[in-house]
Amino acid sequence: MAKKSSAKTSVRQVPKGLYKTELKRLQIELVEMQRWVAKSGARVVVIFEGRDAAGKGGVIKRVTEYLNPRHTRVVALPKPSKRERGQWYFQRYIEHLPTKGEIVLMDRSWYNRAGVERVMGYCTDEQYQRFLRQVPILEQQLIEDGIVLIKYWFSVSDDEQQARFVARREDPMKLWKLSPTDLESIRRWEDYSRAKDAMFAATDTPGSPWWVVESDDKRSARLNAISHLLDTIPYHHLDRPEIEIPDRPKADDYERPPIEQFRYVPDIAADLGK
Repeated sequence: MAKKSSAKTSVRQVPKGLYKTELKRLQIELVEMQRWVAKSGARVVVIFEGRDAAGKGGVIKRVTEYLNPRHTRVVALPKPSKRERGQWYFQRYIEHLPTKGEIVLMDRSWYNRAGVERVMGYCTDEQYQRFLRQVPILEQQLIEDGIVLIKYWFSVSDDEQQARFVARREDPMKLWKLSPTDLESIRRWEDYSRAKDAMFAATDTPGSPWWVVESDDKRSARLNAISHLLDTIPYHHLDRPEIEIPDRPKADDYERPPIEQFRYVPDIAADLGK
């Protein structure tokens, strides 16, 4: 096995206690925001882009943690199928756009063409140039149709990215996050930087701007991104319904069947600590 990297960063982290307190406050506001989206029929698309290991997934997880999955979806598309490769490039993304009362969070998006596809040679130069011409027009059409479109770019330093890759390698629950493409991004750091700069030049428009999230400190990135998301969506608090929990009625002549008739999962928890 390769030796562990000794690369470390000197990022100042938000203290854990303050982070948890503020995160809870923001997550309560996210629930309020989602209630407004569902009630008003708003349509919201949030795009999460950035380098590998930049912290996009961690933010998405905290955003969705307490939201109603009936009104919020995460879209993380795999590689296009043979049929999808024969479609208009945006076609498979468009079918995942929200209907009234929905929030869609895109864990990577159509901007794959301007990033990994461009750098790794998965698209032709003609396809890439066509994408850069078409995407501002597409996004303007979405916005004109009433969709709230928010685009985040998560920025991570090379040292911090390297440290996170090493941490993933050593963590059996995160090993799946290390794909060959992820590892190749280390060798092509400057290529990705050039691709990001070109993408911003073509698609960072007044009507559909990019918002950069500095993400070397994961806690700060989560708080900053969620706070900005809440500030950007024009929601307001709705009156909470009064919910009365009824008293349980007295038991009638129901008799529970013997527990021996049922199959129960083994109680391994009872053996812990013995």
